[in-house]
Amino acid sequence: MDTIFDKVLQIHKYPGKGGWSYVVIDILPSVEKKTKFGMVRVKGFIDDYEISQYNLMPMGNGNLFLPIKAEIRKKIKKEAGDFVKIVLSSDESPVELTDELKECLEMNEGTLKTFMGFSQSEQKQYIDWIYQAKNIDTKTNRILKMIALLQKGKRLYDL
Repeated sequence: MDTIFDKVLQIHKYPGKGGWSYVVIDILPSVEKKTKFGMVRVKGFIDDYEISQYNLMPMGNGNLFLPIKAEIRKKIKKEAGDFVKIVLSSDESPVELTDELKECLEMNEGTLKTFMGFSQSEQKQYIDWIYQAKNIDTKTNRILKMIALLQKGKRLYDL
């Protein structure tokens, strides 16, 4: 893994209910591949929690931020104000489509082709949304909603 970032940083929280927890990443010197919205896809570690296919988001001032989901904070036992070790490298691996999801898309004409026509980040949004479901009923409902959207050629957030 070619490390592009290795620092201990403080977790910040955007104010208000549902505000994001994140760390600020200074400008990355050797990053060439940004998405059209200025995001940078990385893999690495937040403390000892491994991440992959994760997007650094632009802050508008040349810096980026790394959102730290509640699931991760819970596992590493850290909250806003705590410090975490962040080790990152570029992630150019293709988005991983599970066999389960691929089978569901193949059973519905055109949905797999539509899905594969989306950008890597748009595909990842769908996959993350489905697999963040806490129970099987929610996951099933999300897959059905995804198929309905794909049949109309829509992305997850085209609602």
